[in-house]
This record gives sequence, C-alpha cells and structure tokens, in this order.
Amino acid sequence: MLNPIAFLILTILDIYMWIVIAAVIVSWLTAFNVINQYNQFVRSLLRMLISLTEPVFRPIRKVIPAVGGLDLSPLVVIVIIQTIEYAMTRWTPLVNLGW
Repeated sequence: MLNPIAFLILTILDIYMWIVIAAVIVSWLTAFNVINQYNQFVRSLLRMLISLTEPVFRPIRKVIPAVGGLDLSPLVVIVIIQTIEYAMTRWTPLVNLGW
C-alpha cells in the first residue's frame, strides 16, 4: 500500500497524462477543422490546455524537433509519466522507503 503522498503524486500524474491526451486530440480536431476555434468555449478550452501543457512540451521540443510535421513531445511526456509511475509503484527500494 502506498503512503498518501505517493498516492497524491500518482493521481496528479494520471490527471496530467489525460490532459496531455486531451491536448493532442483537440489539436488534431482543430488542425482538421472539426471544431470551430472561434467558439468562445473552444477557445477557452484551447487556452487552458495550451497553458497546462506548453511549459512541459517546450523543453522537449527543443531537444526533439517535429519529425515530418509530427510533434513527438506528447509521446515523450506520456512515456516519462508512465516511467515515473512504474518506478513509484513497482521499484522495490522506493517501496521499502515508504513510497
């Protein structure tokens, strides 16, 4: 069983992973003109997703540029989140320390 701090960190990482997935889906929908960017709700949703994801995506984009117009930074962020979650839940030294 995890302590409350580890559980909170894992929950925040899970929520952020879903935010990244939502940002990717919304970016695809706007790129293919499926959703109207001029709608006020959509615009506020886009601003929120951009403000939550860009501070994490920007340093990754500096290291890994877009390949053929495909931005790989969300994939890298999801892999990093999954690695942290795996380490926190299954890595024995961390579990023995109370994580």
